[in-house]
Amino acid sequence: MKLLNTVLINSLMVSVISFAAGVSLSLAPTSLAYAQAASDVKPGEKRTRRTPALRSRVYEQLSRAQTQGDAGDVPGAIAILDEVKDKISSMNSYERSMMYNFYGFVYYNDEQFAKAIENFELAVEQQPIPVNFEKTTLFSLSQLHMMQGNYDKTIEYLEKWEALNDGVIPPKNYVLKAQAHYQNKNYAESASYIEQAIEGHEAEGYLPDEGWLILQRAVYYELKQPEKVKDILAKMIRLYDSPKYWIQLAGMYGELGEEKTQLAMMESAYQMGYVESGADLFNLAQLYYYHEVPYKGALVMQQALESGTLERNLRNLKFLATCWQAAKEDEKAIPVMQTASSLASDGELDAQLGHLFYNLEDYSKAVAASRLALEKGVKKPGAVHMVLGLSLYNQRKFVEALDELAKAEAFPASRSTAKQWASFVSREQRDFEILKQQAESI
Repeated sequence: MKLLNTVLINSLMVSVISFAAGVSLSLAPTSLAYAQAASDVKPGEKRTRRTPALRSRVYEQLSRAQTQGDAGDVPGAIAILDEVKDKISSMNSYERSMMYNFYGFVYYNDEQFAKAIENFELAVEQQPIPVNFEKTTLFSLSQLHMMQGNYDKTIEYLEKWEALNDGVIPPKNYVLKAQAHYQNKNYAESASYIEQAIEGHEAEGYLPDEGWLILQRAVYYELKQPEKVKDILAKMIRLYDSPKYWIQLAGMYGELGEEKTQLAMMESAYQMGYVESGADLFNLAQLYYYHEVPYKGALVMQQALESGTLERNLRNLKFLATCWQAAKEDEKAIPVMQTASSLASDGELDAQLGHLFYNLEDYSKAVAASRLALEKGVKKPGAVHMVLGLSLYNQRKFVEALDELAKAEAFPASRSTAKQWASFVSREQRDFEILKQQAESI
């Protein structure tokens, strides 16, 4: 059943396109203490790249810039870094890289992201520099490009990071890569990377971040693999028992044609207090109606309308009346339908009211409702003339009844039935007149 599809689709897209799928942007300059230590490798330690040392005079200037930056004095920090840059010809590769790194950090904190990216890129261009420092800067660049919507660049810098890596790739790298591919609509590639991230994280004994599962779910939805989406949502319910996941999983069962399970999921969510929004309550009521449980659908609609969760508009009132009518609760359907008909521009609801009143043998109200329906306009006027004619007949208004039945004969859909009733009413009229005369003579 697909009546939840729109809600589901809207729900699936939430947060996926934002930079929030479990990888937070956390940029910080390589600390000066680390910078010195990284250039002074102890004897016996594995050295993958020989790098020059960070000299004390450069260290002191960068330390001053860091202090100014930490204090929020961006112009002051930039001025100090500019002083350092004036002596760039006398600086070694590591010192130049650290200088550009600090430029990038200051600009990043001031939300000047284009300048931050420019300087971080210059930082990694200075070679040789320590491998770990280069990797940290490359990852920062991939994050910044992701923020700016430069998804190809995000992937490019992640792959440069991987080229330097000689160990296990952390899940956060795979997640960022998956996000970039998702944004580029490379859904198969995105699926591969988010799977690796989740599987690797779980293999280490950790639970996957909720945002990772949100991304994974969205990827498989785009790949039109509803079974996978269903399984991911079931997992999200187990790990992060959020109301919205119950609603979305119910929607996926509808997509898969498992309609009984869809209703069971929605009903369970409702009983747990998870079905709260007007849209979800309306969908639940529709599910009850289409699964031939209209009484429950009417109760859900009525409670939602009384609480104000659903607006008392034409659509909602009309559907509530339909539910009551399907549940054989005509007396409850009538007042709702009367309110709804006052909001409608056509006479369809008035025609239904006329039929309801006729069934309840309230012929005067049936006549009034039917005449209003014809006045406002209906799709099947012949049927309304029939109800009007029969209601008038039961009021012993034979001439008016025959007139309405004659009008019903003008429409092909009601012609045959109208002729039969006209013959019957004519006989009844004659019999009534005879009995009336006999009574008068006595």
